[in-house]
Amino acid sequence: MNWDDVRIFLAVARAGQILGAAKRLELNHATVSRRLAALETALRTKLFRRLTTGSELTPAGVRFMEIAERMEADMIAARAAVAGEGEEISGPVRIGAPDGFGVAFLARRLGELTAQHRELTIQLVPVPRSFSLSRREADIAITVERPSEGRLVAGKLVDYSLGLFASRAYAERHGLPKTAAEMSGHTLIGYVPDLIVSPSLDYAAEFSPDWRSAFAISSALGQAEAVRAGAGIGILHTFIARSLPDLVPVEAVQPIRRAYWLVYHESVRPLRRVQAVADFIARAVEKERALFL
Repeated sequence: MNWDDVRIFLAVARAGQILGAAKRLELNHATVSRRLAALETALRTKLFRRLTTGSELTPAGVRFMEIAERMEADMIAARAAVAGEGEEISGPVRIGAPDGFGVAFLARRLGELTAQHRELTIQLVPVPRSFSLSRREADIAITVERPSEGRLVAGKLVDYSLGLFASRAYAERHGLPKTAAEMSGHTLIGYVPDLIVSPSLDYAAEFSPDWRSAFAISSALGQAEAVRAGAGIGILHTFIARSLPDLVPVEAVQPIRRAYWLVYHESVRPLRRVQAVADFIARAVEKERALFL
């Protein structure tokens, strides 16, 4: 069995289509199709169903996926061992993170890491979405829930709090609610419910059972900017709100807690560059743990 054929199989399985895998591998469509056919011939079974929308794993393909990922993990470990501990940490590491944590915390700190390791390339993708580590959409993901499925390594980074905030200008014009019942008399800024990436982020009812957003934004930073502009009262990450001096807390309802988790796929555990980035993030958070609560 040719390892390159297995590598191509993994790319197609993760992309869900031959064309997407070909682009990622920088191969042409015909080459990818030919190598898949060769692998299926070697295994004497069909690994994919070709659909109009892409390629779907057959039951045999699902079983082979587990074997192929173990092979990939062994190859990664072998390359890491051969590279040796004395080599410079190098190569790309992609981090997928919620936009609040990714922009407001990580972006301003990761430059220290790239300054230490000149051959290391960090790709930070701070958007309000979830990332599939099994499909290699990211090497490291910062999540708001501990994953319960997949061959993933997860560690809790830190608890963080969310509270109600308004701009000083809004407070001067409209006053601030003193109880949760008074919230309905104010303009509320929130998230777009059908675009949240985790049930734990659907927290508006914890602040007011009758919460209705007059202005909904699918970005934590966008919500903070709207509150800062005086558009209304919003639920913000306290570590973001504290960095904006023109905001004031609304103490009608106590803040709530959530948590950030650092997650990566088990197969990339041997990669020194991934471990270096994961360790740096964990140390940076630990150093400023008080910022989050």
